[in-house]
Amino acid sequence: MPYTKGDGPSVVIALGGNALGNNAQEQLELVKNTAKHIVDMVGEGINVVVTHGNGPQVGMINNAFDVASKDPSSKVPAMPFPECGAMSQGYIGYQLSQAILGELKHRGIMRSTANVITQTVVDPDDPAFKNPTKPVGAFMTEEEAQALADKTGYTVREDAGRGWRRVVASPQPQRIVEFDAVKDLMDEGYIVVSTGGGGIPVIEANDSYHGVAAVIDKDNSASMLAAAFHADMLVILTAVEKVCINFGTPEQKEISEMTVAQAREYIAQGQFAPGSMLPKIEACIKYVERYPQGRALVTSLDRAEAGLRGETGTIITA
Repeated sequence: MPYTKGDGPSVVIALGGNALGNNAQEQLELVKNTAKHIVDMVGEGINVVVTHGNGPQVGMINNAFDVASKDPSSKVPAMPFPECGAMSQGYIGYQLSQAILGELKHRGIMRSTANVITQTVVDPDDPAFKNPTKPVGAFMTEEEAQALADKTGYTVREDAGRGWRRVVASPQPQRIVEFDAVKDLMDEGYIVVSTGGGGIPVIEANDSYHGVAAVIDKDNSASMLAAAFHADMLVILTAVEKVCINFGTPEQKEISEMTVAQAREYIAQGQFAPGSMLPKIEACIKYVERYPQGRALVTSLDRAEAGLRGETGTIITA
């Protein structure tokens, strides 16, 4: 029997790493708090699709298989990187879904959850594949890294003076393979967890899909998903309540609302850090450019519900 869909707007939420922690035990506690805020939104009639990062988690899984596979006595084979991504989606989605479902039951809200392991199509000719930049796996000496590259064909690079690591590409997402399933579930009233870590990167060829070793920016995938849904809002959750300009200086100023043109001007001024706020702002821009009727919100997890009511956060519009 289908659940009743909420009478409020549809929202795609992109959870930041601060909502998940660095290991399974820490994450299990943190997602309980995350679930409360998500169910606050559901209680207001909002229809929610939850996406999330997976950086620490997929790294942990990848490292574990790497270490175990180097020990002949363990008889554990090396694990391809796309499969590591799928594993991280599975256990993060399991914990999020379980916590959200428990909170729904606690409040007597007659809705349920669904966790969809999600593949994201990328272009094999994406320039990112010619210049891999995303570090994955364990640190190595230069000699160990070169030996690994010679044996496997991996690309390896020195990582900020800390050692050498394998690097993979970060291509742009093209579409979500399971999009129709996610939309159907949302339309039936489920709170859907999907597109974890940006989705498992796959290349489409000969009517089939093939996983590739890559990392997709999860905010970019959430942006694409929200636009494809015609979701009323994309919500990117981060560590701050509002986006700031002149961050960390005496002239720091919070921004409550900005248009795409204003956001691009701030980017040109170098206001947003490349490894932090910049990709979030760029994802918001892509969403409202693809779906101009929508609005993007950047705020913190604990202020998300107030942000949806227009009381806080930074809104980005076309």
